[in-house]
Amino acid sequence: MNIILFGAPGAGKGTQGARLAAERRLPLLSTGDMLRAEVAAASPLGQEIQHILDAGDLVPDVTIIEVIAARLAETDCEHGFILDGFPRTLAQAVALDDMLAHMARSVDHVLVLEVDEPTLTARIAGRAAESGGPRTDDSAEIAAKRLAIYHAQSAPVVPHYEAKGLVRRVDGGRDMDAVAADIAGALDA
Repeated sequence: MNIILFGAPGAGKGTQGARLAAERRLPLLSTGDMLRAEVAAASPLGQEIQHILDAGDLVPDVTIIEVIAARLAETDCEHGFILDGFPRTLAQAVALDDMLAHMARSVDHVLVLEVDEPTLTARIAGRAAESGGPRTDDSAEIAAKRLAIYHAQSAPVVPHYEAKGLVRRVDGGRDMDAVAADIAGALDA
């Protein structure tokens, strides 16, 4: 089963993705985690990514597509995967579709976690307290910019997958267990 978790920053993709990965025994491919690992490695690519993240911008499509293509080719993804944070643009969605078609695979489900903006903002601010310190992309200013980018660049991905009948909407503003139950119901329907 090939799943995309989709939603605005702070919608709960990471939390629900980890639960879903454990329950379904599928690898969780978090582009945010992959990019932060590059930054931590202090590679030239990591340094470039750090500047982009610090500004609250999206990593260029060509870079993230290369990272995803390499990861999907690994053996643990043969029987399925969960994508968190990709695709974020329509161009990335088309690239993913093409990439999977070359592997004789496709996306099976797109789970859209819907959460209102005041809740998203509160969650992003709360992440800093829970993790023991802010990520560079968790400030209020950067959170507002990330939400604006999401609406402008990422939200158009949903109609792409709706046209294919793959979208399942989940109210991500409720408690974690209720959201997880709705996700399970959407996948098992």
